[in-house]
Amino acid sequence: MNYIKILLRGTGQVMFQNNYWCGLLFLCGIFYGAYSEGQGLVAWGALIGLITSTITGKVLNLPKDDGQQGLWGFNGILVGCALPTFLGNTILMWIALILCAMMTTWVRTGLNNVMAPWKVNSLTFPFVFSTWIFLLCARAMNALPPQYLSAPGIETVSSGLTLNFTDLVIYWLKGIAQVFLINSWVTGILFLVGLYISNKWAAIWAAIGSALSLLIAILFQASGASIADGLYGFSAVLTGIAIGMTFYKPNIKTSIWAIIGIVITVFIQAGMNVLLAPLGIPTLTAPFCIATWLFLLPLFKFTDNNPNHSFWK
Repeated sequence: MNYIKILLRGTGQVMFQNNYWCGLLFLCGIFYGAYSEGQGLVAWGALIGLITSTITGKVLNLPKDDGQQGLWGFNGILVGCALPTFLGNTILMWIALILCAMMTTWVRTGLNNVMAPWKVNSLTFPFVFSTWIFLLCARAMNALPPQYLSAPGIETVSSGLTLNFTDLVIYWLKGIAQVFLINSWVTGILFLVGLYISNKWAAIWAAIGSALSLLIAILFQASGASIADGLYGFSAVLTGIAIGMTFYKPNIKTSIWAIIGIVITVFIQAGMNVLLAPLGIPTLTAPFCIATWLFLLPLFKFTDNNPNHSFWK
């Protein structure tokens, strides 16, 4: 039972939540959304990635406190969502998924050691870095067919976005669901409920992050298809939760700081979309990582290791 709780906490830790009920609702959202979109393999990939990366932490004898909090598993579950989303279903793809999920555990440990003097951590970048490597490998290894990756050098820009209230709500909810690469508004609701059970501020900032990123993407006329699928929302959601309530205590000044961070994340997202288009690989959660680092690094000397310490006091 304790191991199951650790796995569920690992799922919740993708959005900084050390709560197994939250993690359970996240998993329910992943399975519902994946199967409703005809991509059930994504859900099973998520489960395999979560288990693999968690076991790796145990085998490597990493700090037990990290394991109890689910910190070995959150990068692995994202790997498990990503590889079946972008690559074809082959036996060797699943082997690559396991290797990539394992890799995130020790990459996270190494990056955290490197970043410790600046009092920031690697966030989801171990997932981003490891997944980028395996997706790029798919361009050279035929057993990893890049079946669902965009063609290198081509960035699709589409129009015809509808802006009635119902559609906007759906786009908003999908922005939350896309944290786990799930294109389902129902999943977005389940994620919000899970966040609220764990911490109401997390739910609030997830909602604000997706809504504000949607507004900015529409205002600056980003790709209609990307907006409709919530692809400008997921990194902004994570930035909002990270800055708005995880690393700083919620108050008016930190809220302003978080809102600015969310807005900047959208522009980083758009820029990275163009930057990575020649390679034909997605940004994943890299815009969140970069934005959050940019908003934490200049202020690290005003804070300490207490995750809810506010430098504004």
